[in-house]
Amino acid sequence: MIKLTLLHPLQSIPVRSWIFEDEQVVRIGRSTENHVVLFSAVVSRRHIELRRSGITWELINLGTNGTYLDGKPIAKVPIVDGLIVHLARSGPKIQINVGPNQSSVQLGKISVKPREAKEIHAPSGGVHISTIPVPDQKEVGTSREEEELTEADNNRHYSEEEY
Repeated sequence: MIKLTLLHPLQSIPVRSWIFEDEQVVRIGRSTENHVVLFSAVVSRRHIELRRSGITWELINLGTNGTYLDGKPIAKVPIVDGLIVHLARSGPKIQINVGPNQSSVQLGKISVKPREAKEIHAPSGGVHISTIPVPDQKEVGTSREEEELTEADNNRHYSEEEY
């Protein structure tokens, strides 16, 4: 399994993620033929390829504007969990996480009623699911003030400038 996360350029917080379970090659670039499409002027049509070899992955730069790891241009590097690369010097920042191929784990369907507190242990210790009790839900409705505001908003006539 490989997870790609597009990070915000200034705050390094996740903007979007993609998870690939069984692919041997994952392509990233501007072309719509890629697995991950990034619309940025500095990203090449085929910018990078991530290739699986057994249980390891490697990143291959194909982009004209380069791929950077810690500010240094790279051509080909082994992928370690948590690796962050820039596509081009000023381009998108992508975090790469690798993990065990979760599709190989046999998971049965588990059904738990919401108000029950249970722990379910899968055979062979592969999965551990815990649920916590959910408090009773109170009736949901609107107050008289909310209804009056909503009614007033619905009857309001807007001018062209307000649209």
